[in-house]
Amino acid sequence: MPLGDFFKISETVGGPENPFPQFFFSFYVFWLIPALAISIMALLFLKKRVTLLSFIAGALSLALLTVYFLFSKTLLDFGVGTKVSLMIQPVFYVQTVAAIILIITAFPVKSFATKIVWLFIGPVFTFGAYTVGEKYIMAETHSATQNVKAEYAVNSADLIKEFLVNDTDANKKYIDKTLIVNGNTTAVEILADSTSTIKFADSTGSYAIFSFEKSEMPRVKNIKTGDMVSLKGVCSGSIFSDILETTSISFKRAILNNK
Repeated sequence: MPLGDFFKISETVGGPENPFPQFFFSFYVFWLIPALAISIMALLFLKKRVTLLSFIAGALSLALLTVYFLFSKTLLDFGVGTKVSLMIQPVFYVQTVAAIILIITAFPVKSFATKIVWLFIGPVFTFGAYTVGEKYIMAETHSATQNVKAEYAVNSADLIKEFLVNDTDANKKYIDKTLIVNGNTTAVEILADSTSTIKFADSTGSYAIFSFEKSEMPRVKNIKTGDMVSLKGVCSGSIFSDILETTSISFKRAILNNK
């Protein structure tokens, strides 16, 4: 179920905790799944009809599974993992089968076509909403960043150190602010969907990572590890990995600030 650490698994392998935090509130609807399950059991005990509740619970379960699948696919675009099938746990398939059985065995229903509709309504709606949301967020292009005056200009090593010393204060200071960060690149990645990232890392393994849109790719692909660059982006805040014991500071809507 989507708790506070719903996407935490990606952070443990160096990925984003949640690439679309703007839509996290929508996940609360999935708490209807256990609520409906309890209601269905109670109503069955009372020999009441549960057809509609079964349809809704099954559809929500399949919608939640679709979110997991799409998010895992998004992680591939961030360079995390190699195959979606290897990132999904066996319980994913158990839940899929259970949700399908719940819908298929619901009765009484006059037409089997009704069950087919309920089987697909959750995944189709979720896929559409996720795709629209993804395109909306990714559409925050470099032109917006270009026109925004940077509130801070810092060296990458000093920025990382500031977060390591006190990440709470650093997040309050920098989150949602536009920064110019200068330093030597430690990693340059061109991702599968032609987006790209540049990292500044220190000796502890902590790093600042800048995510670029496709439009910046022609310029980013000419950057090599070790090059001195100046980047401009909006700080999304930091995440500390308990497993890796490192801090990652992410930036969105990044552009190359070099003239």
